[in-house]
Amino acid sequence: MPTPSMEDYIEQIFILIQNKGYARVSDIAEALSVHPSSVTKMVQKLDKDNYLVYEKYRGLILTTKGKKVGKRLVERHDLLENFLKLIGVKEENIYDDVEGIEHHLSWNSIDRIGDLVQYFEENPKVLDELRLIQVENEESSDKEPI
Repeated sequence: MPTPSMEDYIEQIFILIQNKGYARVSDIAEALSVHPSSVTKMVQKLDKDNYLVYEKYRGLILTTKGKKVGKRLVERHDLLENFLKLIGVKEENIYDDVEGIEHHLSWNSIDRIGDLVQYFEENPKVLDELRLIQVENEESSDKEPI
Protein backbone atom coordinates (compact mmCIF):
# COMPACT_ATOMS: atom_id res chain seq x y z
CA MET A 1 0.00 0.00 0.00
CA PRO A 2 1.27 3.47 -0.80
CA THR A 3 1.90 5.96 2.00
CA PRO A 4 -0.39 9.02 2.31
CA SER A 5 2.29 11.12 0.59
CA MET A 6 2.59 8.61 -2.24
CA GLU A 7 -1.19 8.62 -2.55
CA ASP A 8 -1.21 12.40 -2.97
CA TYR A 9 1.30 12.15 -5.80
CA ILE A 10 -0.42 9.24 -7.53
CA GLU A 11 -3.79 10.98 -7.29
CA GLN A 12 -2.41 14.23 -8.68
CA ILE A 13 -0.52 12.48 -11.49
CA PHE A 14 -3.69 10.58 -12.41
CA ILE A 15 -5.70 13.84 -12.48
CA LEU A 16 -3.08 15.65 -14.57
CA ILE A 17 -2.93 12.82 -17.11
CA GLN A 18 -6.75 12.71 -17.27
CA ASN A 19 -6.98 16.48 -17.80
CA LYS A 20 -3.90 17.24 -19.90
CA GLY A 21 -2.83 13.92 -21.33
CA TYR A 22 0.51 14.10 -19.51
CA ALA A 23 2.08 14.97 -16.17
CA ARG A 24 5.44 16.73 -15.98
CA VAL A 25 7.49 17.19 -12.83
CA SER A 26 6.82 20.93 -12.96
CA ASP A 27 3.04 20.36 -13.25
CA ILE A 28 3.05 18.00 -10.28
CA ALA A 29 5.17 20.40 -8.21
CA GLU A 30 2.79 23.27 -8.95
CA ALA A 31 -0.34 21.23 -8.22
CA LEU A 32 1.02 19.95 -4.89
CA SER A 33 2.86 23.17 -3.93
CA VAL A 34 6.21 21.40 -3.52
CA HIS A 35 9.65 21.84 -5.02
CA PRO A 36 10.43 20.02 -8.27
CA SER A 37 13.32 18.23 -6.53
CA SER A 38 10.80 16.71 -4.08
CA VAL A 39 8.66 15.56 -7.00
CA THR A 40 11.66 13.97 -8.70
CA LYS A 41 12.52 12.00 -5.56
CA MET A 42 8.95 10.78 -5.12
CA VAL A 43 8.55 9.95 -8.81
CA GLN A 44 11.72 7.85 -8.62
CA LYS A 45 10.28 6.02 -5.60
CA LEU A 46 6.95 5.49 -7.39
CA ASP A 47 8.87 4.16 -10.38
CA LYS A 48 10.78 1.75 -8.13
CA ASP A 49 7.48 0.57 -6.61
CA ASN A 50 5.96 0.04 -10.09
CA TYR A 51 3.26 2.73 -9.88
CA LEU A 52 4.74 4.56 -12.87
CA VAL A 53 7.56 4.53 -15.39
CA TYR A 54 9.81 7.58 -15.23
CA GLU A 55 12.53 8.57 -17.65
CA LYS A 56 14.52 11.64 -16.74
CA TYR A 57 13.78 14.51 -19.16
CA ARG A 58 11.25 12.37 -21.03
CA GLY A 59 8.31 12.29 -18.65
CA LEU A 60 6.33 9.60 -16.93
CA ILE A 61 3.41 7.27 -17.47
CA LEU A 62 1.34 5.41 -14.92
CA THR A 63 1.55 1.64 -14.95
CA THR A 64 -1.61 -0.46 -14.82
CA LYS A 65 -1.09 -0.63 -11.04
CA GLY A 66 -0.65 3.16 -10.86
CA LYS A 67 -3.77 3.81 -12.96
CA LYS A 68 -5.83 1.48 -10.79
CA VAL A 69 -4.64 3.13 -7.56
CA GLY A 70 -5.00 6.64 -9.03
CA LYS A 71 -8.57 5.97 -10.15
CA ARG A 72 -9.48 4.57 -6.72
CA LEU A 73 -7.93 7.60 -4.97
CA VAL A 74 -9.83 10.06 -7.16
CA GLU A 75 -13.05 8.11 -6.54
CA ARG A 76 -12.37 8.20 -2.78
CA HIS A 77 -11.84 11.96 -2.87
CA ASP A 78 -15.00 12.52 -4.94
CA LEU A 79 -17.04 10.22 -2.68
CA LEU A 80 -15.95 12.07 0.46
CA GLU A 81 -16.72 15.45 -1.16
CA ASN A 82 -20.16 14.19 -2.16
CA PHE A 83 -20.80 12.78 1.31
CA LEU A 84 -19.86 16.03 3.05
CA LYS A 85 -22.08 18.00 0.66
CA LEU A 86 -24.98 15.62 1.27
CA ILE A 87 -24.76 15.92 5.03
CA GLY A 88 -24.66 19.70 4.87
CA VAL A 89 -21.02 20.63 5.46
CA LYS A 90 -20.40 24.21 4.36
CA GLU A 91 -18.94 24.39 0.86
CA GLU A 92 -15.93 26.44 1.99
CA ASN A 93 -14.91 23.64 4.41
CA ILE A 94 -15.31 20.64 2.15
CA TYR A 95 -11.96 20.57 0.31
CA ASP A 96 -9.84 21.03 3.45
CA ASP A 97 -11.97 18.52 5.36
CA VAL A 98 -11.59 15.90 2.64
CA GLU A 99 -7.83 16.50 2.49
CA GLY A 100 -7.71 16.13 6.26
CA ILE A 101 -9.60 12.85 6.50
CA GLU A 102 -9.06 10.92 3.27
CA HIS A 103 -5.79 9.29 4.35
CA HIS A 104 -7.03 8.45 7.83
CA LEU A 105 -10.01 6.29 6.92
CA SER A 106 -9.76 2.61 6.11
CA TRP A 107 -11.04 1.40 2.76
CA ASN A 108 -13.75 -0.41 4.72
CA SER A 109 -14.89 2.95 6.16
CA ILE A 110 -14.79 4.50 2.69
CA ASP A 111 -16.96 1.67 1.36
CA ARG A 112 -19.48 2.13 4.19
CA ILE A 113 -19.62 5.89 3.47
CA GLY A 114 -20.30 4.92 -0.15
CA ASP A 115 -23.18 2.75 1.04
CA LEU A 116 -24.55 5.66 3.08
CA VAL A 117 -24.29 8.08 0.13
CA GLN A 118 -26.13 5.56 -2.03
CA TYR A 119 -28.81 5.19 0.67
CA PHE A 120 -29.27 8.97 0.89
CA GLU A 121 -29.48 9.26 -2.90
CA GLU A 122 -32.08 6.47 -3.07
CA ASN A 123 -34.05 7.86 -0.09
CA PRO A 124 -34.25 11.63 -0.52
CA LYS A 125 -36.89 11.93 2.24
CA VAL A 126 -34.34 10.72 4.79
CA LEU A 127 -31.88 13.33 3.53
CA ASP A 128 -34.59 16.01 3.74
CA GLU A 129 -35.22 15.00 7.38
CA LEU A 130 -31.51 15.27 8.15
CA ARG A 131 -31.36 18.74 6.61
CA LEU A 132 -34.43 19.81 8.58
CA ILE A 133 -32.74 18.71 11.81
CA GLN A 134 -29.64 20.69 10.81
CA VAL A 135 -31.69 23.84 10.17
CA GLU A 136 -33.46 23.44 13.51
CA ASN A 137 -30.14 22.95 15.32
CA GLU A 138 -28.61 26.01 13.62
CA GLU A 139 -31.62 28.13 14.54
CA SER A 140 -31.55 27.03 18.18
CA SER A 141 -27.79 27.59 18.45
CA ASP A 142 -28.24 31.13 17.15
CA LYS A 143 -30.71 31.90 19.93
CA GLU A 144 -28.97 30.33 22.90
CA PRO A 145 -25.57 31.57 24.07
CA ILE A 146 -23.05 28.84 24.76
